[in-house]
Amino acid sequence: MKSRTTFRNPPSPTPRRRILVVDDDQSVRNSLASVLEGENYQVLTAANGNEALQTVARTNPDLVILDLNMPSRNGWDTFEQMSRDHPLVPVVIATARSNQLFTAMSAGVGALLEKPLDIPELLETIRRLLAEPGTKHLARLAGHATDLYYSPPSENDPAAAR
Repeated sequence: MKSRTTFRNPPSPTPRRRILVVDDDQSVRNSLASVLEGENYQVLTAANGNEALQTVARTNPDLVILDLNMPSRNGWDTFEQMSRDHPLVPVVIATARSNQLFTAMSAGVGALLEKPLDIPELLETIRRLLAEPGTKHLARLAGHATDLYYSPPSENDPAAAR
């Protein structure tokens, strides 16, 4: 009896998810890029809000990590324009600015993480947001009650005591 061999095409590799890191501090951009590339994400970077908007329009990233304190166009202005033009792109606000929770909730961001960032928590937040359906992002932007992933600064962080 002849054995039958079947040939299948090997599964095509899953395309790497693209994350845009927006921060005016080059060391923060480089650190996050290094961590995210180690997790097999493709990383794009921008140093300010205007550059971020151009990059989003040109590359259509899967997720954006956005700082609030930036020159020329702050993070909230950038988020507003970005969410208007690209409402399906989830945004993680990563900031050292305190008291942003209610603004983040009313704006419809996917997550608010206060610096210094807890990297395992950032990675888990990214995984959760990338797994969410686009309808959940739209509902968040429309002001419907949805989960907001929030991480306050660590109580062990000396900067949090200030």
